[in-house]
Amino acid sequence: MRNLEGKTAVVTGGASGIGLGMARAFAGRGANLVLADLNEELMADAATDLESAGVQVLTMRCDMSDLEQVEELASLAKEQFGAVHIVCSNAGVGIPTSARNIKLSDWEWIINVDLWGPIYTVKTFLPLLEQEDWGHINATSSMAGLISSQMMGAYNVAKHGVVALMAATERELRAKKTNVFASVLCPGPINTNISQHSVDYRPGGGKPKSDSEKAGKVASNIQAMLEEGMPPDEVGELVAGAIEQDKFWILTHPRWSRAVQKQLDALNEDQSLTRA
Repeated sequence: MRNLEGKTAVVTGGASGIGLGMARAFAGRGANLVLADLNEELMADAATDLESAGVQVLTMRCDMSDLEQVEELASLAKEQFGAVHIVCSNAGVGIPTSARNIKLSDWEWIINVDLWGPIYTVKTFLPLLEQEDWGHINATSSMAGLISSQMMGAYNVAKHGVVALMAATERELRAKKTNVFASVLCPGPINTNISQHSVDYRPGGGKPKSDSEKAGKVASNIQAMLEEGMPPDEVGELVAGAIEQDKFWILTHPRWSRAVQKQLDALNEDQSLTRA
């Protein structure tokens, strides 16, 4: 079991939702924090809350789809704390969108945040982690990174990419026999404001207009699931516990892995996407 006390943890998308849940879990274990987010007001509130646990908290407004800003975040963390031990690439967006009719601008926005953000994080922070006696890099994917549902085309693509990125990273780290580990979080429904935040930050603002009626129904169903979902603080505890034990897969709803098995069974048996 790893001791996180006195370590430095960087959490992106750390001002609310799953990211804040992670930050609280790390603070509860005595780790100092670097929070990155686009919402400076929420980030300031989070910092005040977390500092009450007796840890140091550094914040930076950071667009994780911008490599220069990610590099600045890494430099700031290193300068402030002298080392980085844990990195959680958690910032993400998600809006119901058809794979056929989604605008290219929305494809680019979702892929840039949800996939290029973790790619930039691995590229920038992994060398810092490898300077220490131990380190761990985590990225937030989704069950959508394991099973693709309709009307979430761009999100599915990005989240599958995150799983592939972290799996490749972990295999390479183990091949090198380093003391740095990688993991991927694949959450099911979590009670967060990702839907509203995504609408707020979507370039041009508002919800996509293509497939509006069907997308609207999907969005309503997703929002209802989120509101009944797992509290973010519970997710944070799962992530911190997995990092303490050097685990790779982190599932909030393990029973949902049956859908993955069902897809594998169909692949092997009749090469359909999913068995009837």
